[in-house]
This record gives sequence, structure tokens and C-alpha cells, in this order.
Amino acid sequence: MPSEKGKQKAEGGWAGLFKKEDWLAVWLGFLIIALILLGVQVKLPGFKWTTDGEFTKLIATMAPVVDSVTKGAGEKQEADVLAAATGLKAAMGTGDRKAVGDAAKKLGEVGKKAKDSGLKSRADTVSKELVAPAGQLPGKVFGGENLWRAIFIGIGFLVLASIGIALMGAPLGKFIVAFPVVYILAWLSMFIAGNYSVSYWGLEFVLWALVLGLFVSNVLGLPAFLKEAVRTEYYIKTGLVILGAGILFGEILQAGAYGIIQALLVVSVVWYICWWIAKRLHVDDDFAALLASAVSICGVSAAIAACGAIQGDKKKLSYVTSIVLVCAVPMMVLMPWIVKAFGIPDIVGGAWLGGTLDTSGSVVAAGALISDAAMKTGVIVKFSQNVLIGVAAFILAVVWSFKAGALTGERPSARVIWERFPKFVLGFLVASIVFSFFLSTGTVKAVGGTLSGLRTMWFALAFVCIGLETKFTELATLEGGRPAAAFLIAQAFNVLWTLLLAYILFGGYIFPAPVIK
Repeated sequence: MPSEKGKQKAEGGWAGLFKKEDWLAVWLGFLIIALILLGVQVKLPGFKWTTDGEFTKLIATMAPVVDSVTKGAGEKQEADVLAAATGLKAAMGTGDRKAVGDAAKKLGEVGKKAKDSGLKSRADTVSKELVAPAGQLPGKVFGGENLWRAIFIGIGFLVLASIGIALMGAPLGKFIVAFPVVYILAWLSMFIAGNYSVSYWGLEFVLWALVLGLFVSNVLGLPAFLKEAVRTEYYIKTGLVILGAGILFGEILQAGAYGIIQALLVVSVVWYICWWIAKRLHVDDDFAALLASAVSICGVSAAIAACGAIQGDKKKLSYVTSIVLVCAVPMMVLMPWIVKAFGIPDIVGGAWLGGTLDTSGSVVAAGALISDAAMKTGVIVKFSQNVLIGVAAFILAVVWSFKAGALTGERPSARVIWERFPKFVLGFLVASIVFSFFLSTGTVKAVGGTLSGLRTMWFALAFVCIGLETKFTELATLEGGRPAAAFLIAQAFNVLWTLLLAYILFGGYIFPAPVIK
């Protein structure tokens, strides 16, 4: 019988390519990307829904805007726009959702031809606000075709994930039985987040997936049969590899060097500050590294990459994840309000959001509450920071290898550093490079939406699992709350530091402000 050391050595060689979770996540992510590129048709389910009551309130909110379009069209003698706005007003009076949607769509089309730019803009706003919610009936989410799409994707995920489970030598039968439950919880998180009001406030699926998982684990109790499908890292690593296909260097460079410079200054300075604070509060090195990576780069994804690089404790990772998500909710609501209340320029506000909020989804949601320019700027800055996930993981792998060597007296070799390095980060980088430089723009656009939707589902699975394996009692007693204090203090510094950088780089006071519309 081979020794444990010999077994580890074997798995560290070529066998590790098909037995270790890191590598299997890479192959699974690549396989999904390849299937979509090869033309496999995947119709994503819809999750957007607006109740009749919400739509009635929306009509009341938009009525003054429609009145201003009607008045402006009359003053500017824009006959077509006037007719369309009058028709929309009449439809809004009936409350018929289809009639309102059709009339709002017509106003948007006619408004594009308006000569007055202000009138064109208001007509476009009305169309965007009313057309989509008008057709987002709750019944459609539970319609047969939409449910079948969700089931089809669930079966596909189960089949693909099971290949990796089998190669890892885990109990395949137990995984197959338990996975549908985790998938249903993930679907429910997407459904809740799809509600009009919930979406308006930026409460995205990440939060609801965590809440549902926490409810099961802390209120109902995690059933024993479900444990085999609770594989947080397997799911999120796969999602991160697919995320690489959406990190395009060309888009990052739209903001010139500004976005990259801000990302470098935010990540390096905030990482060090968080580390320094954590150490002053007597938080251990592993915990400090996870906290610093989360607050400075991009939240949960960076924390998971850091955890893989330092081979950290999964309980500490769950703690950091919970703090990140709890902190993100008020930030998503308050920061757009601050931008508007204090008259912060939209592009500066977007750069501020992109440098502080911890997920691309939260940046999009919060940025949209300000303007399209703010949203686009925020996404560009966030993408610039996301690219640094791989850099941070590599540096941590090297540093922690030397730390381990100092304890054992052995000088770490390149092999040791390589073994510590999280392999899914390589998958992320390879996907990003391929989509940035080797595929046509048309191809990237054609598959982008599908890959984004599939990636979101993998992330939803992961966040459900984080909740399922997290106990409030354990989190509350972990190091006496000092890690949470370190994170919150560092996040407060991050908010102020990033706002200063956003003003310097995007405000047009020192450097020419980039043109982002």
C-alpha cells in the first residue's frame, strides 16, 4: 500500500491534472466555454418580474416625465413625438400593461428621430423605464418554457460537475441526489433578485443565495445527505474561469491608463492598510491576507483566490465572505445617493463605485442608479481590478511558500510555489487572453450573454453553499470579532481613498477627463 507521502506526490504530478479540484474547475470552465463557442445553443431562463402593484406605482412615477415630453413636443412642434406621448398617456390611464409597453416602445422609436436633444433623451428614458417591466409578468417566470430552460441548464450542470466529482473520487451517487436541492436554492435566489423593486435597490442574487443557505443551515439544520453537494470552491472556481471570458483588455483600456492606475493604487494601498490594521488587532496572518485581498480587489472572488494561494482555513473564508456581502448591501444603496446628493460628477462617481463595491453585479446595479456613464465607468474600473486577482494570488503563493519554508527550514523551490498557486487563476487568465486577442469582436459579443448567464448560475450555487456551511455561532466567536473590525475600518479607508483617486484621475482637474457616455 503506498504511503501518504507517495500518494500526495503522485497526485502532485500528471495525475493531479485530473484529480485536483483546482484543475478540474479549469477544465470544466474551458469545456463550457468551448461548447458555447462551438455553437451549442443554451437558452437562459428569465428571472425578471414585476407585480401589477409595482407597475401601477411605476406608471405614477413616470407620469410627470411623460407630461414633460408631451409639453416639450408641443413647444418644439415635434408632431410625431407629441402623438406618441399622447398615446402613451392614454394607455397609462387604462393600466393595461401590454398597451403601456407597446406605446412606450413606439415613443422610444419616434423619439430617436426628434430634433431636440433634450426631448430625445426624455423619450428614451420613458421607453427604457416602461417597456421591459410591462412585459415582465410574474407568471412568465413560472411558465413551462422558462422552467424547462432552467431544468435543462440544471441537468447540464449536474452532468458536467459529476465528471469532476467522479475524477476526484468523491461519492458520485450522493452528489447526484443532493445537487438538485442546491440548484433549486440557487434558482430561488435568482428569482427573488429578479423582482423589480429588489433589483431597483441593487439587492442582487449573491445576497439572497447567501440568505437562503444561512436559513437552511442555521434554522432548519443542514441535512446530512446534502453535504456532498456543498462544494463552494468547485462552483465558484468554475465560475471564475468563465468570468475570464468577460474580462476584455480592450474594454479596460477604454478609460486609458486611468482605470489601470486607479486599480493599482487602490489594490496596493488598501491591501497594505487592511493588513496593517488586522495585525494591530492581533488577527493572524492567514486571516489578515484573506481580509486584505477581499477589501482591496474584488471581494469574494479575490478572497477565494487568496485562500487557495495560502492554503487557508475554509471557516475563515466563510467568515470573510459573509462580512463582504453584509457590508456590500448598504454601500450599494448609500453610495449612489451620496453621488447625487453631493453633486459628484457621474464619471467620478462611477470610478468610485468600481473601486469600492466588491462585485461587478453590484457595480452595475449601483451605477445604473446614477447614469449610463457612471455604470460604464464603474465596470471598466472594476474589470481593471479583477485582472489583478491573478497577480495577487501569485504574490501570496510565493510569500506563503517562503513563510512555510522558514518554519520547516527548507528553502521553497519553484515546484512548491507552483503547487501552492491556485490553478483556476490560470484558467481565468487564459480565457481572458483568448477572448481579448484571439477571437473576433462579433464572436465575443455573440457568446458573451450566454457565458455571463451561465457564470452567474455557478456563482449562485457557490453562494448558496457558503450559506449552507456557515454557522452564525461559529462566526460570532471567531477571534472575538477582531477580523470584522479590521475589515470595516479598512473598507472605510477604501471608500475615502478611492473617492480621492477618482477625483484626481477622472475629475478633469489634473488630467483630461475620459469621454465615456
